[in-house]
Amino acid sequence: MAEKIQVTVWNEARHEKKNPAVTKIYPKGIHGAIADALNSQPDISARTATLDEPEHGLTDEVLSSTDVLTWWGHLAHDAVADAVVDKVHRRVLKGMGLIVLHSGHLAKIFRRLMGTSCTLRWREDGAREVLWVTCPVHPIVAGIGDCIVLPQTEMYGEFFDIPQPDETIFISSFAGGEVFRSGLTFRRGAGKIFYFRPGHETFPIYHDPAVRKVLVNAVRWAAPTGSMKIECPHKPLGWFEKTV
Repeated sequence: MAEKIQVTVWNEARHEKKNPAVTKIYPKGIHGAIADALNSQPDISARTATLDEPEHGLTDEVLSSTDVLTWWGHLAHDAVADAVVDKVHRRVLKGMGLIVLHSGHLAKIFRRLMGTSCTLRWREDGAREVLWVTCPVHPIVAGIGDCIVLPQTEMYGEFFDIPQPDETIFISSFAGGEVFRSGLTFRRGAGKIFYFRPGHETFPIYHDPAVRKVLVNAVRWAAPTGSMKIECPHKPLGWFEKTV
């Protein structure tokens, strides 16, 4: 049997401590719900890490053994240490997959990798969202069908200030008429990145079977197939002529 994909599910875990409504929906934390979805698969092994752990749970040992890192943050983006962001950034460039969820669009690591403000429009109204599949042959949407319907969610709207994505996999439409690019892929160095919009903390988004299936598919897609040295060798051009 092939080795399992090693996933670290990161969550700032602040809403769960401050808001009883969130604790009721996610008694094991948002990270616990996501890890449970991933651990239900025989080829995935997921552990969790949170903001208040030493080094935010992302020690050198943890990161070096992580194939894919998922990231959920909202209240405490600025509390994430720059030194940890630096380590995650290097690991992504060397091949670690990164899945950024919902309000993680403003996480330091996502903004670092995108090189833009990553801002957007939003409204908390608890209305319906339809995530339309725009790339039906992509492995991230395997088994999803035409769309995912979420009866209650938070609205995100354009303009979303990000670089042009490699692929747009979902576009959301909302009850108020807004649209949003909700499933996007990027590559940085040897690392694959997937941004997935759903996940507001006061709605049971990560209990939805279709959302959980997307997360499983995304982990399999983002898992590294190799690694890359990011140090430039500074070789002179002359070496090529001597070897051909």
